[in-house]
Amino acid sequence: MPRLNQIIAIEKGIKNESNVAITAAYHEIQKSDTFSGISRTYRSVDEDGEKFPAEHKKVQRRGTDILKLTADLMTKYWDITVTKDAANTTAKGDVVVDGQTLLKDVPVTSLLFLEKQLVDLSTMVKKIPVLDPGESWKVDSTQDCYATEQSSTHKTKKVPKSFVSVAATKEHPAQAQVFTEDVVVGYWDTIKYSGAMPQDQITALLARISKLQAAVKFAREEANTITVTERQVGRDVFKFLLG
Repeated sequence: MPRLNQIIAIEKGIKNESNVAITAAYHEIQKSDTFSGISRTYRSVDEDGEKFPAEHKKVQRRGTDILKLTADLMTKYWDITVTKDAANTTAKGDVVVDGQTLLKDVPVTSLLFLEKQLVDLSTMVKKIPVLDPGESWKVDSTQDCYATEQSSTHKTKKVPKSFVSVAATKEHPAQAQVFTEDVVVGYWDTIKYSGAMPQDQITALLARISKLQAAVKFAREEANTITVTERQVGRDVFKFLLG
């Protein structure tokens, strides 16, 4: 008796072969002239009358032949598909991580579903923003996120000032030059907040996802090694349809 993984391995090829042949047959049945034939000879009423050559055209395609070919191809494809689907209802596997059974008796179709979901989850985790490593972060429970220590920076303002560059004399008044000076007028007290995650947490989560992916794949491969009972449905269907 074949195993489920063997059925899965050949199913795609049989499906493609069937689809190609049936598509070709579909195009053939639209060529109505290939289904027509004729045999025509001329008989003159007068023995010495004009003669014409006979015409002959053979039938090239027969509907019954195309139906038989289609039935054969579909029977092969339907049988293997039903065999696989029936086996999938009984094929199950245990997801074991680090020697511990995380999930037990999971149907093989569900294991395949989990594999795809874990790929999506891994992709999403890789997109999560990472905390700036140039800052020191700690958990702030009041804000429910990460926060830095408070830092202070001064705020300056340009204040115009002047000084006498040339002293006054009896003949000339004093000359002054105007300039600006940065004067501290206040301080900015800053705390940065972030909803990003530390790089080590993201790395650890991705490692666990990867480990689970391997366990799910192994469970699916194991489930696919069960022996299957070959099912035959196409013959009965086409026996009913074609009589």
